[in-house]
Order: sequence, then structure tokens, then C-alpha cells
Amino acid sequence: MILLEPFFAGFMLRALTGGALVAATCAIVGTWVVIRGMAFLGEALGHGMLPGVAIATLLGVPAIIGGAASAVVMSAAIGALQRRERLSYDTSIGLLFVGMLSLGVIIVSHSRSFATDATAMLFGDVLAITAGDIVVMAIALAVTAAVALAFHRSFVAAAFDPRVARTLGLRPHLAHVALTGLVTLAVVSAFQAVGTLLVVGMLLAPAVAAGHWTRSIGSTMALATAFGVVAVATGLAVSWFAATAAGATIAGSAIAFAALSSVAARATRRLRLARGAHVDARPLDLTESHA
Repeated sequence: MILLEPFFAGFMLRALTGGALVAATCAIVGTWVVIRGMAFLGEALGHGMLPGVAIATLLGVPAIIGGAASAVVMSAAIGALQRRERLSYDTSIGLLFVGMLSLGVIIVSHSRSFATDATAMLFGDVLAITAGDIVVMAIALAVTAAVALAFHRSFVAAAFDPRVARTLGLRPHLAHVALTGLVTLAVVSAFQAVGTLLVVGMLLAPAVAAGHWTRSIGSTMALATAFGVVAVATGLAVSWFAATAAGATIAGSAIAFAALSSVAARATRRLRLARGAHVDARPLDLTESHA
């Protein structure tokens, strides 16, 4: 079949495998990001990786190591600003977002060796994924799934009311730190595939697309994973035949699926209403998940 032709190439098969692992990681984390309204954090961390990636590239160190270090520093700095300066969560993120992005641009502009590296930093290079990268992505997925499972009750309780979570002894502050760590891990693991600018698309779009059809957190994560994997495969196939940038095409496919899912969900609800069926318009019911 002609649509499967691209994946007979070794580098495309590695791109598909790595992209699928990233999609699964982003689906788990993205579901919570959508529920908790943390999209700005994901975007800020994606941009906040730029200084670390730039420094790592200059030093000849793997870019993902520098990006991870930069993202961790930014996550810790957000918490420090909130505690010491009594700033709001969004204000802390906004200040560090601009500061880290500015620092990254200064580093890149100061060097003349970033002509092609800058593009890979911002938009990823999914076609360059190696077997070693796949191992790292698989570990990131395993850690993400383990942490999400361990903190599931705390995440659910904190999503309703932190005071209730505190009363139940579920330590909402620790849950928030853990969720921030998962967002950081997802952003770092997706860096190779879609870069710093497009990672938010993979975090949000599959979860949004799935949320129109599911009523529990677990089912949303599962369906978001499916949407993400299909977006990866579609993006890679389109990039192969249309000669477009693979990472950007993957992210664009994910956004397109989210839009199509929304349109299809609305059409389905209208059809059921026309037939006299009762439809619950809520995209996600947290109470049906086992806390």
C-alpha cells in the first residue's frame, strides 16, 4: 500500500516509534494539563529549554541534556518566585518565560554556528531519532505512567478543591509539584520530535480531541494516545509525500484532529438531540474516575 511506503525506510520507522512514545507521554500529561488549565506552563517550559539547548550545543553536549537542565531550573524558579516574591502563578511563569526565551535568543544570536541548529531547536528533528533516543523516550513514558498512577487520587482531589485534598491528607502542594515535573518531563521528551515551539500542540491537541468523546480520565488518556499516534503517522506520511517539515506537520496534524473531533462531536450531539436522545454535553466527568 502506497501510504505505508514511507515506513519501510529505517529512519521513518524510528521516527514513527519515537513519535508514538512521545504521543503516549503527552497524552497522559496533556489530559491533566487540560483539566488543570496548565497550558501556559507547558508553553513556557518549551521556550524555557532554549538557553540550555543553546549552551549544550555550543559545548558539544547532547541538546536534550541541556534542555532538561534548563527546564528543571525554570520549574524550580517558578516555585521560588511564588514563595519568596508572593507573585501569582501566571505572573511567575510569564516573567521566567520571557527571561529564559530572551537569554536563549541572546546565546543563539551571539554564535554564528546556529544556522541549522536553531531550526532543529525550535521545530525538532524527528527524522534524526536514533535507537538511543527511543530508549530514553520509552523510559520517560514509563516514569510518566508510574507517577501519574501513584498520584492519581491526589491529582483528582486537587482538581476539585485543594482544601478538600488537604483535608483528606492527599498533600495538594506535592501533587502540584509532581504534575509540574510531569509537564517538564513531557516537554523534554518531546523536544527531539517537535522542538520547543510545537511541543504544546502535542500536549494539548490529542487530549482536547479525546475529551469530546470520553467521560473519565483514564479513557481520555487512552483515546488521546490513539489520536496522538495517528497524528504522528499522518504527519510523517504527509511530510514524506509533500516534502514538508516533519515536526511541524505532526503538530499541525494533531491540531487538525482536535478541530475535526470538535466538529464531529457537535454534529453527533445535534443528531442525537434531533432523534430525541438526551446528551450530556460535558466532555469530561472527573467524578467517574476512581479517586
